[in-house]
Amino acid sequence: MVKRRKRMKKRMLSALVASCLIVGSLVGCGGQGNTVKTSNTSNTASTAKSGSATNNFSEEVNLTMYVVSDRPAGQDLIDENFNKLLKEKMNTTLTINWIPWSDFANKYPLLFSSGEEFDMAYTSNWLNWTQLARKGAFMQLDDLWEKYAPDNFKNTTDNAKKQAKVDGHYYVIPTQLATYKGYGPIYRTKFDDGKEYTEEVKDFESYEKYLDWVKANEPGIQPFEVYAEGTAADDNWMYINGFCNSKGATNDFLFFDPKEANPKLFTYYEYPQVKDYLSMMKRWNEKGFFSKSALSDTDATKTQNGVAATRLHNIDTYGGYYSMHPEWNFKFADFVKYEAHLPYTQDALAISHTSKNPERALAFWNLVTTDREVYDAFYFGVLGTSYELNDKGRFTLLDTNNYNTSAMWAVRTNEFHRMDAKYPDSYETLRKEWEEKIKADDTAEKFSSFIIDTSKIETEYAACNSVHQQYWWPLELGYTDIDKGLAEYEEKMKAAGIEKVRAEIQKQLDEYVAGLNK
Repeated sequence: MVKRRKRMKKRMLSALVASCLIVGSLVGCGGQGNTVKTSNTSNTASTAKSGSATNNFSEEVNLTMYVVSDRPAGQDLIDENFNKLLKEKMNTTLTINWIPWSDFANKYPLLFSSGEEFDMAYTSNWLNWTQLARKGAFMQLDDLWEKYAPDNFKNTTDNAKKQAKVDGHYYVIPTQLATYKGYGPIYRTKFDDGKEYTEEVKDFESYEKYLDWVKANEPGIQPFEVYAEGTAADDNWMYINGFCNSKGATNDFLFFDPKEANPKLFTYYEYPQVKDYLSMMKRWNEKGFFSKSALSDTDATKTQNGVAATRLHNIDTYGGYYSMHPEWNFKFADFVKYEAHLPYTQDALAISHTSKNPERALAFWNLVTTDREVYDAFYFGVLGTSYELNDKGRFTLLDTNNYNTSAMWAVRTNEFHRMDAKYPDSYETLRKEWEEKIKADDTAEKFSSFIIDTSKIETEYAACNSVHQQYWWPLELGYTDIDKGLAEYEEKMKAAGIEKVRAEIQKQLDEYVAGLNK
């Protein structure tokens, strides 16, 4: 699920930017409903306690939630089990509506302009939540979050709370699970013919050595996975050289040096070493590390299915690949010089501006993020049927054709997060190492809350994304002449409005840095 989620987010991002342009101004409405608070301690339907306050749940309420994902075939059983527990805890039931991956770029923005009454929705940076908040899609939570979800509010870090604001007001509730910038090669070390690669991959030089070995020793396997959406090698080249990108995700075209007192944005054609990168990629092309028609290849599963030996991605994808094929002994190399957390708003909960039950919705969120029994039933399902736990508390899905973990990823917390039992021990080791690195060096961490707002440059930003895909991707894969291709890329980016985009995002970055120095 993690792999498909990452792949679909990247695939549909450009379409989503365009779709968001059609969302008109929305009129936010204040929530009207029962004045309740919440708790994770009550097992009765009539009352619950939070601190010294008594909270009335005497009126039954059905809440409606939207998530983005394909609905598992066995979800009815999960919902039935969860609603029985939720009814007992707080006299509430939950209806989850699923927006499939195939249609979310169109349906998600329209959800908030349709006038439909619903209570909650998954949202994220990659779903452009800040723009939606400014257009009135979400209910402002300044007077609601702490009052009706007090334990959740208390457990949310100051950094995460800062990220949840737009123009000084709370509009989303971010996840409490720490995630990381770490990115790099996921590479197979054991092969079906008994051969094994034993050297460590630690940088692009040693990575190319690995690719050479695969090409020479495993002729039936494509060394490097590339498909229709380019490669993350360009972003990773920048990360390993110490730069941060502006939007905090791959497929970006603006970068800055986090070591500078007043960082200035630059793009690829302004980076002095860009030709070193392009020459390396052209060499990889000539060596046959990837297909000559990679940009027309829609298969994004080549590494996990054994068609390719390696790809660049994150630690969660690494864990997923390892769990599918432990016999291949996948390893992960972090090609990020300055480790940092990803924004906590990568996964977040929004209360819809049309909600008639915002107080109960927040009471529900407080319960599900602070009560282990409720959390497990919501996120994992039915113990013994959809999942099982080992003696370390790690989970295994029992029937992946019918069940999956919840698509409301914002619910995850550091306290309740469970690791997949099939993940390698190195998954957890890396997370702990990164926490120590972040504590020791906050070079990139201090920018983890920087989230760009493209509302004033939507047209130009979408145009630059389009040019980046059309001209940079073929260039970086060695399909075009380096000098001519780079000049054409620069020309097209300027025509698309890169200078206006840069000026607006630079202004935001300057304001962010000024805030750090206060």
